[in-house]
Amino acid sequence: MSVGEEVRTEQTRPQQSLGTAAARNLATTTKSVPQMQEISSRWLLRTLPWVDIQGGTYRVNRRLTFAVGDGRVTFVKTGDRVEVIPAELGELPALRSYEDDEVLSELAQRCEQREFGPGEVIASFGGRADEVYLLAHGKIEKIGTGPYGDDAVLGVLADGAYFGDQALLDGDAIWEYTARTVTACTVLALPRQQVEQVAERAESLRAHLEQARAIPEQRTNKHGEKEIDLSAGHSGEPDIPHTFVDYEARPREYELSVAQTVLRIHSRVADLYNQPMNQTEQQIRLTVEALKERQEHELINNREFGLLHNCEYDQRIQPHDGVPGPDDLDELLSRRRGTKLLLAHPRAIAAIGRELNKRGLVPETIDVGGNRIPTWRGVPIYPCNKIPVTEARTSSIIAMRTGEQDQGVIGLRATGIPDEIEPSLSVRFMGINEQAIIKYLVTAYYSAAVLVPDALGVLENVEIGRWR
Repeated sequence: MSVGEEVRTEQTRPQQSLGTAAARNLATTTKSVPQMQEISSRWLLRTLPWVDIQGGTYRVNRRLTFAVGDGRVTFVKTGDRVEVIPAELGELPALRSYEDDEVLSELAQRCEQREFGPGEVIASFGGRADEVYLLAHGKIEKIGTGPYGDDAVLGVLADGAYFGDQALLDGDAIWEYTARTVTACTVLALPRQQVEQVAERAESLRAHLEQARAIPEQRTNKHGEKEIDLSAGHSGEPDIPHTFVDYEARPREYELSVAQTVLRIHSRVADLYNQPMNQTEQQIRLTVEALKERQEHELINNREFGLLHNCEYDQRIQPHDGVPGPDDLDELLSRRRGTKLLLAHPRAIAAIGRELNKRGLVPETIDVGGNRIPTWRGVPIYPCNKIPVTEARTSSIIAMRTGEQDQGVIGLRATGIPDEIEPSLSVRFMGINEQAIIKYLVTAYYSAAVLVPDALGVLENVEIGRWR
């Protein structure tokens, strides 16, 4: 018998037992609940201390602080031409609160675009400071003299930073450090002479600069807070200073944000297809999971209360070599006392591991709920995939001190809301429409507050794609 005859015989042979396709109709299959790829570990929601608030608003009272010009400057790029947005010049301390758009536009037009290569000196220590520099793109190191005469890096500036702003108010100002490029840089320079020429014609600008020069230097501590006069170490009967603690007149208030959706389920599905698992429960469970993912995304990225946008400028640092090395992590931790946790994108954590491996360092790990979490100097590094990764393969690493008692970062919520299934999360029945569709309103209320500026820090522009 040939092979072809054997195949034909096999195909025509009558079925002798029940097939699996028919058997499934009489069998109860073992099945899983609906799965969802979007679900992540959500360590931020799990580690952030949550404070219940009433009235939907949380007010952060602080001591009076004298701080100006602590923002960043924004630019517009057209081809290879870079221009500063006129209103952004108000970030310079000398132009703070100045609102004449026409004058600011003229100052913006007088900025000179300059290109520098890596390793070039823009300003030298001891030289005359007669220009303000606005860094549109690139990285610059501020170099000073160390205690033994060698060079010391005082800081790293990146996109949006400015330096030399003292030149607008002090004609005798000198450079107290050397500004040297690390990468190719695009810089806009605003000479003091150009500002003086505009001020000769614009009385409002001239009056504003004169007023800024006349303001006496405020007595503050290193954090910019109004000094509390004290006397210590005295003998005899000297006059003891009188003082009081002044508060901010307009403290910041955080309002609870909301994330909502309307879940719709056909009554026929809810009535007839509830075995072996309840369809309504599963629909609500998956919707709540998606809502929590969005909640964590907003806590990181929201422009009003998100951590990345509410970090003070002096708490933002740049990596010295682009990649997130141990020295950069140490500097990030040194900016605040009692850092409780670090948050980083999983790819950034992998980049940290590569840099530690290059130096022969093995990070310690701790057990958190059955998960092994890497640490640096005893501070856990939690993964958070909500931290953005740019097209240039750069990301940020967030450091936080948390809790009200430690003047840290806290989460805000409102418990006890109607139809609450979890704290500050409710599922409210909205009725059945004429198409027999059941509707549920799923709502989450949340926000975050930074009690003092140094509770939150960010290591910005870390390269996560460098392998050598």
